[in-house]
Amino acid sequence: MRYLASILGAWLLLSGIACAGDDHTLKLDGNFTQGGLIKGVATPGSEVTLDGAALRLDRFGRFVFGFGRDAPASATLVVRYPDGTTQTRLLAIKQRQFDIQRIDGLPPKMVTPDAATLQRIEQENAMVAAARKVDTHAAWFWDGFRRPAEGRISGVYGSQRILNGEPRQPHYGLDIAGPRGSPVLAPAAGIVRLASRDFYYTGGTVIIDHGHGVSSSFLHLDRVEVNVGDKVEAGDLIGALGATGRATGPHLDWRVNWFDVRLDPGLLLEAR
Repeated sequence: MRYLASILGAWLLLSGIACAGDDHTLKLDGNFTQGGLIKGVATPGSEVTLDGAALRLDRFGRFVFGFGRDAPASATLVVRYPDGTTQTRLLAIKQRQFDIQRIDGLPPKMVTPDAATLQRIEQENAMVAAARKVDTHAAWFWDGFRRPAEGRISGVYGSQRILNGEPRQPHYGLDIAGPRGSPVLAPAAGIVRLASRDFYYTGGTVIIDHGHGVSSSFLHLDRVEVNVGDKVEAGDLIGALGATGRATGPHLDWRVNWFDVRLDPGLLLEAR
């Protein structure tokens, strides 16, 4: 039913919004800021590029793209319509100031792993990268995202992390702290592309493909309740909140990607 509503919504956009004539539809909606996800609709059959890279359009003309944490202040979107005319938009990207987060008390091996462990981590990272590369035609992300767990926000996207006094890469997720075993639910429909119960850094890990390269990752799960290939709907149980992997206490680290571009899950919740 949600998928039918999504199709109807796209059709209404195509029917009612035009920028340069009835055959030159272009609509963009989302957070034009670092970490933001943008949904677009163009005339079906158009070709759309972002900074020269082609974007996927479905048969309704829907497409999506996102801006990373360190995205520059602008990007260029070009639409080539079926009649050969083009439209160019310079997109302003709001620049953000990110927090510094200090985390102490981690076991030293979780901050500076040995050579054998580094090999394991590289293999796990390759599995994650492969799951995030999947480009499914369905646009399950189109209707937005719901909160995947209840609890206190204990960590935010983009913060520079200092682990046991050592500067590390930024945090790319939204941390939700709560009791161990609390349910973790799918924030949107999709297909499970990765389900592991024991990754080194992230412990119990699930990745859901929401279509068009948009994916959600769920880290530090105490239990994993899904398998690779499962189709899930928004609100389905996928696991339990935990403290597996590199974690100082029970929480869910929820991450959202557009392919390898890391997005801010908090912005998706604000958009509902």
